[in-house]
Amino acid sequence: MPGGAGLVATADTGRIEAPVTLKAYLMCAFAAFGGIFFGYDSGYINGVLAMNYFVHLYTGKDPNDPAYKKGGSKDGQFAIPSWQKSLIVSILSAGTFFGALIAGDFADFIGRRTTIISGCALFIVGVILQTASTGYRLLVGGRVVAGLGIGFVSAIIILYMSEIAPKKVRGAIVSGYQFCITIGLLLASCVDYGTQNYNNTGSYRIPIALQMLWALILACGLFFLPESPRYFVKRGKIDRAADVLGRLRGQPRDSEFVQTELAEIVANHEYELQVVPQGSYFSSWANCFKGSLFDQRSNLRRTILGTSLQMMQQWTGINFIFYFGTTFFTQLGTINNPFLIGLITTLVNVCSTPISFYTIERFGRRTLLIWGAFGMFVCEFIVAIAGTVDGGNKTTVKAEIAFICIYIFFFASTWGPGAWVVIGEIYPLPIRSRGVALSTASNWLWNCIISVITPYMVDTDQGNLGAKVFFVWGALCVGCFVYAYMLIPETKGLSLEQVDKMLEETNARTSSKWVPHSTFAAEMGLTDKGTLAPEIVEDVERKGSVV
Repeated sequence: MPGGAGLVATADTGRIEAPVTLKAYLMCAFAAFGGIFFGYDSGYINGVLAMNYFVHLYTGKDPNDPAYKKGGSKDGQFAIPSWQKSLIVSILSAGTFFGALIAGDFADFIGRRTTIISGCALFIVGVILQTASTGYRLLVGGRVVAGLGIGFVSAIIILYMSEIAPKKVRGAIVSGYQFCITIGLLLASCVDYGTQNYNNTGSYRIPIALQMLWALILACGLFFLPESPRYFVKRGKIDRAADVLGRLRGQPRDSEFVQTELAEIVANHEYELQVVPQGSYFSSWANCFKGSLFDQRSNLRRTILGTSLQMMQQWTGINFIFYFGTTFFTQLGTINNPFLIGLITTLVNVCSTPISFYTIERFGRRTLLIWGAFGMFVCEFIVAIAGTVDGGNKTTVKAEIAFICIYIFFFASTWGPGAWVVIGEIYPLPIRSRGVALSTASNWLWNCIISVITPYMVDTDQGNLGAKVFFVWGALCVGCFVYAYMLIPETKGLSLEQVDKMLEETNARTSSKWVPHSTFAAEMGLTDKGTLAPEIVEDVERKGSVV
């Protein structure tokens, strides 16, 4: 144990976290960089699928054939077939689904940081395969491998940031991950815009290959960052936890501040182990589903909350814009440069997300998700009604684009970051890595489902819904509004251990009024010298486990 005399602990709920230096804040914030290549990979495919050379190479169709021109016999059919488009886009999400699930185990076996670095390496292999492709089979295979890597990173980067970030800015720092996703989307749009007219394989190979740079930057940077202290507590390595916590907080490892925060983490972990004892590898997964759905404290309820929240984020329909926006705008037939419109919508996304850095800590997670859903469904219904009533009018199309941009603003400043923040906060340490992995896998599963079905809903050779598809997204956002009001708890300003206690003692609609009233260290046992009971530390060290 640090100092050799036990961990200094406290019953004061205001002193359970060490002060943090600017250097420590920057260390926490760097991890958010992982969002860039997640966003870039999601975004580049949008423009590539609409590039003339790519369509010609993959289908054999001639872009100069008069039949494909406006008014020709095959007007609107110069495009990748719906089934190929669906497969190319959705297969990445299928890979990320499995990658996220596997990552939960790796995060406990080899650590959070090492798992993210491994994901970067896997991602680079997938990018190399995609860059080498001249047919859809190798492209699809590369996207599966890259998807596995993104699954590793997207699941564990949220876990890592949530565990190392100070409670007062945890929401803002995790929101930085979503901001980096939007930066990635913007960079992809810019690169696509710059290469769209290349009449060679560089048109799509340059956007694809550039992804390797983002993965290399993240992997190299993480070599200089510490592991999560909560990972070492779970493994029973209290001394290592003290070392990295001191580094993260910019304090000496033996300082009272570091010991007090560490004592609270250790006491909370011991409490959770008493509630749900650890067992075999399979029982550790089963622990995620223990308890009653109607019991606010149960692991099952938290797991369903996290997985359903990520499902709802996909139900907002935002990835329809960022995956298929360019082809959708092309099919409207009244827009001269759909690539430029796609770039504008991405710019709105980027510029709107930083607002959440302030609002998510000022107004809270619950408030943002409720009002964000309200703003989105209003905009989506307006787009659907306008497009259905007068979709051939250029002025009406401009109005549709304006409300699509407002809809993106609401998503980017609320549900975009908010869903990621909440899933990193609601799970107790014994199941946190697997809970976040399941939640992230849910995001990718629904991302995959939406990617598969959307082309069949809107393409001119299939459902041809056009703007009517926004009736679907609007109706689903109404569901998001009700869901957020009924089920999302308020977690702002609380440590992860305090969130654990809050979820035991209150419900979603009263959670914003909950105030910490004791510490886990005080409840589990303090000595007369003001240290955590040594038998608690010894028990955590003895029970240290990778499962």
